[in-house]
Amino acid sequence: MNRKEKILIMGACGQIGTELTAALQLTYGVNNVIASDIKHSDKLPEGTLFETLDAMDVKQLLTIIKKHSVNQVYLLAALLSATAEKNPEFAWKLNMESLFNVLNLGKEKIIQKIYWPSSIAVFGPTTPRVNTPQFTIMEPSTVYGISKQAGERWCEYYFNKFNVDVRSLRYPGLISWKSEPGGGTTDYAIHIFHEAIKTKRYNCFLEENTTLPMMYMDDAIKATTQLMDAPFESVRIRSSYNLSAISFSPKEIFEEIKKHIPDFSISYLPDFRQKIAESWPATIDDNCARNDWDWNHSYKLTDIVDEMLKMLSNDLKKLF
Repeated sequence: MNRKEKILIMGACGQIGTELTAALQLTYGVNNVIASDIKHSDKLPEGTLFETLDAMDVKQLLTIIKKHSVNQVYLLAALLSATAEKNPEFAWKLNMESLFNVLNLGKEKIIQKIYWPSSIAVFGPTTPRVNTPQFTIMEPSTVYGISKQAGERWCEYYFNKFNVDVRSLRYPGLISWKSEPGGGTTDYAIHIFHEAIKTKRYNCFLEENTTLPMMYMDDAIKATTQLMDAPFESVRIRSSYNLSAISFSPKEIFEEIKKHIPDFSISYLPDFRQKIAESWPATIDDNCARNDWDWNHSYKLTDIVDEMLKMLSNDLKKLF
């Protein structure tokens, strides 16, 4: 593996970014990974090289790339599904302008390799919800999903037209104990652990049988780095790969947590996020990823619950 990569992570202080930063530092070295965001976060690993960056400011971006001789960019900056619905015009502006900034630098060969995450939000109410195929109907009903679908088309276009080496994954809901959720519809699957430990009660904003695709963050980081390390010719899909691990409903994760915390209780108070969830897949077919670059997940629901409760308990119990 080439240890001379100089990597810039845009949106490094978010849920994925903090953990991806640490993972890439282990592989490439702390001095070869530059984290950037609109403001610093103490969630970043100690000693991380950090640059303040507005992802929509291409001049500032180019200055940082030249300063650090960056040749690989992970663009994670975005407004997520639930948050984006509250400010759709800004969400579109941030999500699309930041992508064009990076793709155009790839076109000019200033950046050699780009990672940009998509999402299951690209699908919509007309998409087959069970075993959703890689290539299918995509009519997203949220501004986040619309921006991600448009982004997929642009990534594919820049690859076909300008040979930009851009790679992407359609993330399912991501679960982690290390960072706060970023405003997504699947965030209940993180909040529920915090409340189970703190109060033993949880008010869920989705209905009990709303099944959605989910993944433990360790698997998501593994998939991301595995895709970026794959040989150029192995990456056959340049829009975005379906990615899957497990699917479950609020009721199923509640019942699993209750095995560890018997007096845990839950109520269901669906809000606007229920409609968003209903427009997304319940299960995902990710055979293209598994066949093209040997993707395989590690964590099952029981594994996730065990680790989340174990890792969160030490931190949260100190407060109560």
